[in-house]
Amino acid sequence: MIDLSKYKTIVFDCDGVVLNSNKIKVDAYFQVAKSNGGTDEQAQALVDHHVAKGSFPRNGKIEYYLKEIVKQPVTAETMQRYMDTFEEILDKTLMECEVSPGLQELKAATPQARWMLLSGGDQKELRIIFARRNLAPMFEAGIFGGPDKKEEVLAREKSNGNIQFPALFLGDSKYDHQAATNAGLDFVFLSEWTEVPDWRGYCAENNIIELHNISQLLN
Repeated sequence: MIDLSKYKTIVFDCDGVVLNSNKIKVDAYFQVAKSNGGTDEQAQALVDHHVAKGSFPRNGKIEYYLKEIVKQPVTAETMQRYMDTFEEILDKTLMECEVSPGLQELKAATPQARWMLLSGGDQKELRIIFARRNLAPMFEAGIFGGPDKKEEVLAREKSNGNIQFPALFLGDSKYDHQAATNAGLDFVFLSEWTEVPDWRGYCAENNIIELHNISQLLN
């Protein structure tokens, strides 16, 4: 059993935790590469890199794609073009994807805890989508995303007192676990929508508490 009452801050990853959007993001990476002249093989290489890096910020994945896969210069103009393509593709799909069952119930069950959203997705995009979907008020400790890396955000928000301890991080990737652990937060791996193929072995090897989804936190 996880004693939720002890936590002063709960940090949530977005894709695969709050929103059932991992598959949407995979499709978006493929479409973005193709829309900007990539071959099917190059687009799939970007998808593979995205899945391998988990919740790493999007701009870092695009930089890798340009440098290592299509061998193009990384310029501000090129980066902006790719980011704009992502925004166009995700603007509609993120409005329609499923919100995790049990989210409202968990909010009611943790009145002592301030919630934070911390994603590898674009911060401006996240804040717009969560406001449109009336989810933003749940995250009174803020909604944060790229281009800042998660470990950078966690360090900053610890330093300024926004993250109060004990704190819990709910994630679905190896990167989430590593960032949370290095920052001193407890961690729970949510497996229902994860893109990590070997998550069972990873959780067992690292003694990570694994639950199916947010609803199981309430059981």
